[in-house]
Amino acid sequence: MKLKNLKKLLLLSFFFYLPFSTMAWGVLGHRIVGDIAYSYLTPAAKAAIKKILGTESVAISSNWADFIKSDTDFAYLSPWHYVNLKPGMSMSEVEKFLDKDTAVDAYTKINFLVKELKKKKLPAADKVFYLRLLIHIVGDVHQPLHVGRLDDLGGNKIKVSWFSAPSNLHRVWDEQLINFQQLSYTEYTNAINFTTPSQRKAWQKQTVKDWIYQSYQSVEKVYADITPDEKLDYLYNYKFISTVNSQLVKGGVHLAGLLNEIYK
Repeated sequence: MKLKNLKKLLLLSFFFYLPFSTMAWGVLGHRIVGDIAYSYLTPAAKAAIKKILGTESVAISSNWADFIKSDTDFAYLSPWHYVNLKPGMSMSEVEKFLDKDTAVDAYTKINFLVKELKKKKLPAADKVFYLRLLIHIVGDVHQPLHVGRLDDLGGNKIKVSWFSAPSNLHRVWDEQLINFQQLSYTEYTNAINFTTPSQRKAWQKQTVKDWIYQSYQSVEKVYADITPDEKLDYLYNYKFISTVNSQLVKGGVHLAGLLNEIYK
């Protein structure tokens, strides 16, 4: 094989690997959030979304924003997937930070996408593009490491092992904890999607700031419980799977509330 062709092959392989190594929640996690959200959509929201996405379900569309990372034309979207927060912040400090936030990040872009999707004359192509992004990024901010610290890139620099395999803290939370349950996304949804009307009503009154602060509270506990090069296995799953499941359910309920508000 010529050197030029080999370089192309290696570059292509890198791009196909990239989405799976850096995506929030991984394929299953995002689909679980989307599946839960769909179960709480109003008829009006379901009809509007079907008109935009066609036969593509909310669950399947949730992965699009990660899959297109392999296309360099969409590289500018990378900062949309997370917001970095410093350690030891109070709720009021997080709120003040977000009030002043003008960066290209998950918080500012959720607000942007909601505003755009409410426009009646938004072009059809933009409706698809922005809706797919919104579904995904709402899921992102419920993965605690996506409101993690800048210095370790949301846990990507914290090397650990997962059942003896080399990994990092971010990857464990993105996909390995969820994949360890050995369920399809629909099976997983059926296993955890239990909420009461009063819970959903209360959660859907929460703001995007509230979502981010709740994820931040979780990530502070995650950071407090880890040491570099730690060997993670059954005990780690036992400690944190309830947090994972809670964040997945809240992500779905919050997403449903947002979509119901947009598509009244």
